[in-house]
Amino acid sequence: MTELHWNNVCVEVDDDGFVIDPDCWNEEVAMALASTEGLTDLSDDHWKVVNYLRSYYNEFGIAPMVRMLCQETGFSLGKIFQLFPSGPEKGACKVAGLDKPTGCV
Repeated sequence: MTELHWNNVCVEVDDDGFVIDPDCWNEEVAMALASTEGLTDLSDDHWKVVNYLRSYYNEFGIAPMVRMLCQETGFSLGKIFQLFPSGPEKGACKVAGLDKPTGCV
């Protein structure tokens, strides 16, 4: 475990940069996590993806499959990669404060 420090945010993350405790997530934590992905700002489109991932995770305890993520947000997989260059698993789920997905998101 490591601590991620960004502005006035300090959060514990695992070796892959995912938060240890998803319940500590908030928008400032999201921005700190986004900074590790090379993102300096989160647009409305980023938040649409992040909020959907969090909502699904809070209801089912896992991240949705990519197909469902694209369907529910209206974004193509290409658009998801444009928003989160490291992809829906590594980038989007990390910024959303989810556990590291074990399978194909």
